[in-house]
This record gives sequence, structure tokens and C-alpha cells, in this order.
Amino acid sequence: MSRVVKPLKLPAVTGYLIAGLLIGPFALGAIGVDGIGFTDFDKVAVLKPISDVALGFIAFAIGNEFRLKQLKTIGRQATIIAVFQGLAATVLVDLGLLGLHLLMPDKINVADCITLGAIATATAPAATLMVVNQYKAKGPLVDILLPIVALDDAVGLVVFAISFGIAKSLISGAGVSLISVLLNPLLEVFASLLLGTVLGLIYTWLERFFHSRSKRLCVAITFVIFAVSLSMLHFDFAGSDVEIGFSPLLVCMMMATIFCNICPSSEELMAKTDRWTAPLFVLFFVISGSELDLSVFRDWVAVLVGVAYIVLRSTGKIAGASISSKMTHCSPMIQKWLGITLLPQAGVALGMSITVSTQLGPDGAVIRSIVLFSVLIYELVGPMLTKIALTKAGEIAPKELNPPHPEQKRHRAKA
Repeated sequence: MSRVVKPLKLPAVTGYLIAGLLIGPFALGAIGVDGIGFTDFDKVAVLKPISDVALGFIAFAIGNEFRLKQLKTIGRQATIIAVFQGLAATVLVDLGLLGLHLLMPDKINVADCITLGAIATATAPAATLMVVNQYKAKGPLVDILLPIVALDDAVGLVVFAISFGIAKSLISGAGVSLISVLLNPLLEVFASLLLGTVLGLIYTWLERFFHSRSKRLCVAITFVIFAVSLSMLHFDFAGSDVEIGFSPLLVCMMMATIFCNICPSSEELMAKTDRWTAPLFVLFFVISGSELDLSVFRDWVAVLVGVAYIVLRSTGKIAGASISSKMTHCSPMIQKWLGITLLPQAGVALGMSITVSTQLGPDGAVIRSIVLFSVLIYELVGPMLTKIALTKAGEIAPKELNPPHPEQKRHRAKA
């Protein structure tokens, strides 16, 4: 599929997503023969551990961008932009959908509007990282983009927890619990960063006992999978509303950040890990494509609200990134193109929608359908827009029309 989409100048990730659609329940799976595509979404769900581990490696790779020497120059800018663009998307989606609620109150309620506004903060790091890696994009835009995508997860967790807490209280008629709305999301962020720090220190200490390339690669892979596994733990305290959970993305990101700042050979080890994960990422996007639910097109309400959601969120992300990058004195190129690279949305948003549908029943089903529709569009269009933005910013080098023969390369190297 990557060869099929190449003449169309589309990123390989788009080909992987289309491949997933083709073997999903709405294409080959519709034949109904086990082994020829996924006959239903339960068959796709069995492969969730692969997606979880892949997301862990994606976060691990992004954590490599948080080196102190780099953060001294862009850390403040990345933090401000990550918070501002996320909140801008939330506010714009909230206001726009509340206006839609006034026009059709029987189709979408206030709780739905607030919850969708919170989900709008989330940006998918996977598609962005794959496009950057495929085209070997380098430059100021990429340097600030990857930290922003990582920080976006923390911002999204807090905003979603607060907004969803308010939405649940509106539906149930009960009061808002400050513990569940404010304390629990902050505890999740803090606990994730703490767990990632501890694992990063242990990994760095253990790594020095191994010297062969294969052993060091095995240790890296083991620790990422171990971090993802520990992130599945959840603690409830009897008699109180306090809960402690972990974000796999934040845990793996923090582990990599600690490792890359205190291990002298971290750059070499991270490069080896990146090469190993290529087939894992292909699997991740094929599975993601198989999860895309085309049945949402049957519900005109989900399509209408989904289109409004996509337009409002995209406007908020692009405008928020442009305004905040201008406030932090980023280059004009970053101000112009950064927002477009923040549009992809998938895993984190889908996770939020599953939480909503599980806890809100029929109300949550509406939100789930809208998010599924928007993810379908963002997953197929987002990588292409990211490629266009990075190309326009001059950070994807154009390929030679007539690439030199390997023999010519050797002669050049000798010269």
C-alpha cells in the first residue's frame, strides 16, 4: 500500500491506514470468512496489546526530544504553545457546539458539547512521528513540534477530566466533586511522571552492565513494554473519590527523557530502537485502520456534528498555534505551518470516547459516533497535511529526480 500511495505523493502512513480499512469489517471482513480480513471489531480488539506497545515506543521516541540542551532554547515556547493551542481548540469547539445545541437541542445536549470540547485538545503523536521519520524532516518546526505533541497529552488529560466531570454532573444532576474533577487528573499526570522517572533511572543504571548491541536493544525493548504494562495499573481508595491511574504515553515519554539526559550513549541506543520499531508502527496503523467504523456515515447527526467538530477543532488548533507562537517570538515559518501539523487525532481521543461511552450510556454513544467520524477523517487526511506543512516549511528535502547509482555514491565518498 505504501507503493500504491507513493505516486499520489501521500505519506506511507496513509497507505497503512487504507490497508487496515481494506481488511476491516467493512471490506474483506464483510465476506464473513475467518482469516480473510477481520469479520468484526472484536477480532480487531484482540490485537490491542500491539497498539498499546506501539504507542509506548512512540512516546519513548518523542521523549528523546526532551534533551536539556534543546529544552533551554525551546522548552518555554513549547510549553506555552502546547497549553494555548489545546485550550483554544477546547473553547472554540465548546462555543460552536453550544450554538448548534441552541439550534437542535434534541440532537446534542450541553454535556455532549463540553465533553467534545475536551476531546478536541488531543493530538495523535503517532502519525506526526511517522511522517517526520519517513521523510527525515529536520528543522526548527520539527524541533518544536515533537515536544508540543508530547506535552499535549498532559494538557488533554487534565482538560478532559475536568470537562467530563462537569458533563457527568449535568447529566446526573449531582454536584461536581472537586476531587474527581481537579485532584484525580493532576494525580494521574504526577504519578505518570514519577513512575517514568523511576523507570528511567533504573533503565540507565541497568544498561551499563550490557555492552553488546543485541543485549542493549533487548533491555530497551523490555523496559518500554514493562512501562506500558505498569501503566495499566489503577488504584482506588475505599471510602473516597481519589483514584490514581497512569498515562502510558507520559510514563514512556518521561522514562526516555530521563534516560537520554543522563546516559552518555543514549543517542546511539535510541537510534537502534527506532530502527527496530518500524514494523511495529506499520502494524499499529494497519490495526488503527481496521478500527475505523464506517457505519457512522449512516447517522446524519453524527456526520453533521462531526463536520462542525472538525472545522471548529482545526480552526482552534491552527489559530491557537499561530497566536501563541507569535507571542513566544517563534519564526514566521513556525507561526504559519505549526498548527496544521497538530491536526491528526486518533488513539488518545478514541480512549477518551470509550471512557465516555462506558460511563454515560446512550449519551456517550452519541459522542463516540462523532469522535469515530472525526478520527476517520483526521487519520486519512492528517498525515498528508503534516507532510504538506513540513514541505512548505522547507524541512522535508526534495528527492533527486535521478538519484545516483550506488557505484557513483562510492566514488563520491572516496573523492
